Amino acid sequence: MALPGSLWRQSANRGLVSHCTHHHIVVFLLTFFSYSLLHASRKTFSNVKVSISNQWTPSCLNSTAPELWPYELWNSSHLFPNAEEATLFLGTLDTIFLFSYAVGLFVSGIVGDRLNLRWVLSFGMCSSALVVFFFGTLTEWLHFYNKWFYCCLWVVNGLLQSTGWPCVVAVMGNWFGKAGRGFVFGLWSACASVGNILGAFLASCVLKYGYEYAFLVTASVQFAGGVIVFFGLLTSPKEVGLPELGADEDGGVEEDANRPLMGDDDADDDERNYCIQAADTDNQPKAIGFFQACCLPGVVLYSLAYACLKLVNYSFFFWLPFYLSNNFGWKEAEADQLSIWYDVGGIIGGTIQGLISDVLQKRAPVLAVSLLFAVGSLFGYSRSPNSKPVNAVIMAITGFFIGGPSNMISSAISADLGRQDLVKGSSEALATVTGIVDGTGSIGAAVGQYLVSLIQENLGWMWVFYFFILMTSSTILFISPLIVREIRLLLHERRLRMLAE
Repeated sequence: MALPGSLWRQSANRGLVSHCTHHHIVVFLLTFFSYSLLHASRKTFSNVKVSISNQWTPSCLNSTAPELWPYELWNSSHLFPNAEEATLFLGTLDTIFLFSYAVGLFVSGIVGDRLNLRWVLSFGMCSSALVVFFFGTLTEWLHFYNKWFYCCLWVVNGLLQSTGWPCVVAVMGNWFGKAGRGFVFGLWSACASVGNILGAFLASCVLKYGYEYAFLVTASVQFAGGVIVFFGLLTSPKEVGLPELGADEDGGVEEDANRPLMGDDDADDDERNYCIQAADTDNQPKAIGFFQACCLPGVVLYSLAYACLKLVNYSFFFWLPFYLSNNFGWKEAEADQLSIWYDVGGIIGGTIQGLISDVLQKRAPVLAVSLLFAVGSLFGYSRSPNSKPVNAVIMAITGFFIGGPSNMISSAISADLGRQDLVKGSSEALATVTGIVDGTGSIGAAVGQYLVSLIQENLGWMWVFYFFILMTSSTILFISPLIVREIRLLLHERRLRMLAE
């Protein structure tokens, strides 16, 4: 006797293969690399922090060195008297960026559900590239250094960069249904890690010429990517005459393939329309409100959990190269290249854990197991010896158990949450829900970056890792009701399977 679960897995796999066209591949690649380029420009800033700190503080001169006049001209770049204050300001810039990014995510999700996703995404990419160019390259070329100007630019950059994630997740949700979503989104969510690797690689290649060229290269590539997205991205299958999700003539496979994990298992099976952009008599989609999206089951719990987890993940993103240089005394370029292993672990973790969640048809238990291992890996990494190979291995393991769950929540789970039974039909919800989850996560990450700089300055790096362990444990706590619920469902399905045998 074939059970519903096994039938679902077989039909989902057939649905994933049979409905994949070259348009799906193009959409996958364009959205993947568009967000990779956005992340690459962010990674550039974290990779050149040591160089910027050196530029903003006076260099140590011996007593016989000639004194250069006029003093104001030769020392205009010295914004801070010492490296400690420069480091604190760099942490403040991270916090400013993430707060503005978080605010922008809430707004961008709502805007993305109401305007053309392609326009919003390409505008954000091109405009953000210009801001990065002004921040890192033009100011250095003009020898213009001003703390308030840097802060204002980074606020604007955060708002513009926030257009990326809700739009790309919504576009992916329009093209890829529930069939294999954990694996597809797990593989696709590696775009952030690939962007980190790309940013680290580009920065390390041109850093010897000056940090301003690192900003120049990443900004130029990102601007070009925005132009390609504007002319090449298809936001929905209906733009090329393909059936939308849930509108397929087969009915049976697509219905199962698009049934959201977060929905009620007792929902009416005859209601098959789970499309994000439903075919209306008018072309303007009907979008749900912000507070309606917040009230969807699971949105608040996953948002709070993601706030804690993104704090840890982004702390590694922003501070890992600086930590390696500061704590072990390694060269900045070497630290940039070594930090890539954290992202490699995240890529593998997100893909494997997404595949496992597809097999189980449950997300929360997979997250719980991974996060428990993450606590141990954080403890182990905090005691990593001054050895690059050992550090790289433990770093990759840490990325596997932290970056993997982070990728799952921000992509596959956000898509599940935005395609529940409560928002089926003509409602537009996916970009809004994604904005809420990622926006709440960014608020937590923003607070975390400032706390990391304070904890490191007053207590040292070991206490920073204790703080990470606390936040990872809090992530498990917030999703514990969902973990218990899904484990009960798994046990119930196992009992049914045993009875059927």
